[in-house]
Amino acid sequence: MAASSNRIMLGPLVAAIDQGTSSTRFLVFNAKTAELLSHHQVEIKQSFPKEGWVEEDPKEILQSVYECMDRTCEKLTQLNIDISNIKAIGVTNQRETTLVWDKETGEPLYNAIVWLDLRTQSTVERLINKTPGKNKNHLKTGLPISTYFSAVKLRWLMDNVEKVHEAVLSHRAMFGTVDSWLIWCLTGGKKGGVHCTDVTNCLGDQSAALVGQMCFKDGQAKNTYGTGCFLLKNVGTKPVMSDHGLLTTVAYKLGRDKPACYALEGSVAIAGAVVRWLKDNLGIIQTSTELEKLAADVGTSYGCYFVPAFSGLYAPYWEPSARGIICGLTQFTNRSHLAFAALEAVCFQTREILDAMNQDSGIHLSQLQVDGGMTSNRLLMQLQADILCIPVVKPSMPETTALGAAMAAGAAEGVSVWSLNPEDLTEVTSEKFEPQINPEESELRYARWKKAVQRAMNWETTEPVNNGDGETSIFSSVPLGFYILGSMFMLIGAKYIAGQCESE
Repeated sequence: MAASSNRIMLGPLVAAIDQGTSSTRFLVFNAKTAELLSHHQVEIKQSFPKEGWVEEDPKEILQSVYECMDRTCEKLTQLNIDISNIKAIGVTNQRETTLVWDKETGEPLYNAIVWLDLRTQSTVERLINKTPGKNKNHLKTGLPISTYFSAVKLRWLMDNVEKVHEAVLSHRAMFGTVDSWLIWCLTGGKKGGVHCTDVTNCLGDQSAALVGQMCFKDGQAKNTYGTGCFLLKNVGTKPVMSDHGLLTTVAYKLGRDKPACYALEGSVAIAGAVVRWLKDNLGIIQTSTELEKLAADVGTSYGCYFVPAFSGLYAPYWEPSARGIICGLTQFTNRSHLAFAALEAVCFQTREILDAMNQDSGIHLSQLQVDGGMTSNRLLMQLQADILCIPVVKPSMPETTALGAAMAAGAAEGVSVWSLNPEDLTEVTSEKFEPQINPEESELRYARWKKAVQRAMNWETTEPVNNGDGETSIFSSVPLGFYILGSMFMLIGAKYIAGQCESE
């Protein structure tokens, strides 16, 4: 009975909706201790209707939120925790994923176009070609012209989806990223739902993780390993423009009268997604945890390098024409070496953006704070420390993205149940991974990785070639075009030689 009384006296609770690319979660925290009390998770299906296209069902996303909220509340009730003590709910979400819906019916007008999607590649190329010097950074917004961001996705929807085009003309269309869609639905939908966001994309998942890692000081940084990989460094209240391929973004704004804080961000498209690819596409592994065991069995890639540029390359290259490659293969190479190379690929990509960040800021990080689902892979964390040549620090409570959203919601004006004063913040226990190889070996492996990256560049043309009847020509693929042309010349040559032999 005493235990039940203790649970009832928990005080104010704050929840967070964490809607990510591969799953949705609902988590409830104790606002005084930051303890995670309960949570529930539901996976999200992705569809790939064409090569390079990635979509999700907006209704499935919304239903997954409802399911997670219901199940978490059931678990709290079973623990004798009063759910009426939940004082606020924060929202953190996959960023740049784009939705359009009808404000009168509440129905989505098309699937959500996921941030990884490449269908706008030709649009991006045309925009870049119109800029002076064909400069992808011409707009000076801190963001390059890229398939990654929402504006070109919205343009595609308006130009290619009749329902969206008609709704725009009749002023029924509502546009937003996942946060806007969820908040509009949860606050009434077509019966007065609130259509909003904020300067961080409603505390977008990477900004939320920065808050959850308590990186409130200029120079503090964190790296989140999810579907992609995102390294953010707090640069204070004045934005810093990158000269080395990073993004300038809003880190957070925690209060109506508080200044916005900015961050430099390095974005990697494929991190955890490579594990899913090895499992679902190749069948090399059956579960994510199996990857660590496979890689640990060999402890090396044996010269195999994997560049998972499935959606082109993001920071620091911003090269949509790149494609994934595996190189350095020999007859000795097996699936364990490939598993190790996949984990190394995540670490090498992080090294590239950390190098760019160090160059932009002029201050080298002495250690890297990490979070996200992939940090449960201890081999990955050790590889990351080895490749960066600095310690990697992992918090014992890995749900820092949801924690950050909960902290912001609990500290909001009118709620004020969570103090963000430095002296009131709970100290987080952590585990540190120290580098275990010499810097020379690390540099050699990194140099080979950079060589592999160059092999992946300029693999696909960004401008599709139209053959006049609306179909895209096979020659829009440079390697395939060369192959076909070469084959044609060989056939012509063979026929010529055969003719010469017959005449003799």
